[in-house]
Amino acid sequence: MKSILELSHTEAREYFLKQESYCSVDLPKYFDFQPLLNAISQNNSIRGGLSGLDNAKKLDDVNYKFLTNKDGKYAWRPLQLINPAIYVYLVQKITEQNNWELIVNRFKKFQQFEQINCCSIPVVSTENTTTNKAKSITNWWQQIEQQSLELALKYDCFMNTDITDCYGSVYTHSITWALRGKKIAKNSSSDSHIANTIDKTIQSMQYAQTNGIPQGSTLMDFIAEMVLGYADRILYYKIKYYNHKEQRTKIEDFQILRYRDDYRIFATNEETLVKIAKLLTETLIDLNFKINTQKTTISKNIVRDVIKPDKLYWNAAKRDANTLQRHLFLIHSLAEKYPNSGSLSIALTKFLDRIYPIKLFKESNTKVLVSILVDIAYNNPKTYPVATIILGKILSLETDSKIIDEILNSIDKKFSKIPNVGHLQVWLQRLTIKTNSNKDFNEKLCKKVLDDNVQIWNNSWLNQTISNLFNQNPIIDQQKIIEMPDIPEPQEVKIFNYTY
Repeated sequence: MKSILELSHTEAREYFLKQESYCSVDLPKYFDFQPLLNAISQNNSIRGGLSGLDNAKKLDDVNYKFLTNKDGKYAWRPLQLINPAIYVYLVQKITEQNNWELIVNRFKKFQQFEQINCCSIPVVSTENTTTNKAKSITNWWQQIEQQSLELALKYDCFMNTDITDCYGSVYTHSITWALRGKKIAKNSSSDSHIANTIDKTIQSMQYAQTNGIPQGSTLMDFIAEMVLGYADRILYYKIKYYNHKEQRTKIEDFQILRYRDDYRIFATNEETLVKIAKLLTETLIDLNFKINTQKTTISKNIVRDVIKPDKLYWNAAKRDANTLQRHLFLIHSLAEKYPNSGSLSIALTKFLDRIYPIKLFKESNTKVLVSILVDIAYNNPKTYPVATIILGKILSLETDSKIIDEILNSIDKKFSKIPNVGHLQVWLQRLTIKTNSNKDFNEKLCKKVLDDNVQIWNNSWLNQTISNLFNQNPIIDQQKIIEMPDIPEPQEVKIFNYTY
């Protein structure tokens, strides 16, 4: 794997124009944005600019927005499918040769400090079978978990902290500060510099708002890294200035690992951690960010505490998963202790591996398994895709059609109590699309599957040439629906193409 900063401008453009870079939201395989992205990127009229952006700024539904839940309670996270016309335009502007070289050189300045290490720049792989998500997880394991364990040799304690609502707090003007410096940016806000283009383009897709950037694409992850990298640079100079000012209590012997908005700060003593945390807080406040005090902890046992607690718990608990029901109960216990965790998704994927080859239940009550599974999904929205695939397999093994109907009706009633479950409905539609294709769901993406005339994005601001491309390149691949099996298969939701 290598960082996207090592790519040429043409390679970077190809990377960002891939479907999985455009949409990092888990959707069934018949959602296919690639033909539309290709058609727009190949259209000559968009290469010189995108007319109508000023009009787009006056609309609040240029992007498609839907809410997902982080904890099954009140922590809502807005995800967005960026209007493909704006997305392609922004990618093309960023990856123009001069602009790309400027951005890459700016990142070199962000990353020139050995004691502050950013580990979350998107990576690419020569293995075409490896997904962006798989690459991201592997990169996190190598750059964060393994490095953290290595640092236990040198340091005695560390602090964990992160930024509250990072993407929702990004001040779009701070993107220009990051790429140009704050003073220059404030005096040059109207010129054609790529920083101003990014700022204004993001505003045009967000009803002219300057607070927040859309979440749900690799491109926006990269833009967030511009601001966070700028914060790294400011923090370094704050520490340097502090050491110049203080003669006796200098900040020395430390290392910071940052993965997006998560920080791990290592030091030889707690006093150093507290000083750095204070300077980090000051740095982030100036950029409209806030430290998440509820997730800020200090530990003196680095080897134990750099491994996520959900992972430690599950590695110990899973040994007792003798039966299917016992296995699900253990996963349910993991979900209660560590809701919406990465280990929970992995545990369910392993359960899927176990249950999928089964042809006949010998010792499990279908309703009991479904009840446990649905309760996990109900409180852990991150698991919707894999839980749906497991549900499909369980129901396929039930021979009584009345029980199947009863289960599906019960699930509908249970989840009707939760608002904004569009993401779940998308996956429930995958479950029933082959056996009951006309089943009605409220989610607009579901309606799009059944009727291509349903409009996902407001394109009234676009010229007719570009607007026609949306009609000519549907985002639902009906042939994939025809070819896919009635019972969803594990590879439809697996992060890796091998069992991990």
